[in-house]
Amino acid sequence: MNDPAGEKLIRKIAESVDQRLKDRAPVVVPVIETKRLVLRGLRASDAATYAGWVANPTVMKYIGQGKTLSADEAWRKLAFLVGHWQLRGYGQWAVEEKSTGRMVGRAGLHHPHGWPGIEVGWLVDPDCWGRGFAAEAGHAAIDWGFSERNLESIISVIKPENVASIRVAEKIGERFLRNDQIGDIPVVIYGISREEFSE
Repeated sequence: MNDPAGEKLIRKIAESVDQRLKDRAPVVVPVIETKRLVLRGLRASDAATYAGWVANPTVMKYIGQGKTLSADEAWRKLAFLVGHWQLRGYGQWAVEEKSTGRMVGRAGLHHPHGWPGIEVGWLVDPDCWGRGFAAEAGHAAIDWGFSERNLESIISVIKPENVASIRVAEKIGERFLRNDQIGDIPVVIYGISREEFSE
């Protein structure tokens, strides 16, 4: 099917990305250490662990359409997360627990085309829920975004029934901004400005 408007939009997005990347060397994902965690770049060896998480209906209940992902879909999502660093200069990290070296989640910044803002997000291994890893990694990602990328504000896009993620957003200093909708999915937007974070 021929879609001139869609093709024009894709060309416009590609040109915008090409211009931003024109004079920039490939992004090397920084390593960040917190008290209990190491945030590092995602790699191919993370694929099986990640696929296990996103195949779990409990983990995926509040993410995207709320559907689990196949191993192939998980790999493509992982590739998207890795590529996001090159297109935007920031992205999601693998989150490792320092004491074990085990990957316990992914967290970081996210801003695909059409998104309402630069988002801090997280996904934590359900075996590690309730240990504060999402808040610790999310806080580190916000700090890095404000200090290293000079961002003005960061948001979190959360399904209203996801009480645990709302608590994480509040714990890292975000406040309720508005109700919104992503496609046909109702969401709440939490957020924090650089000035609020530095207070």
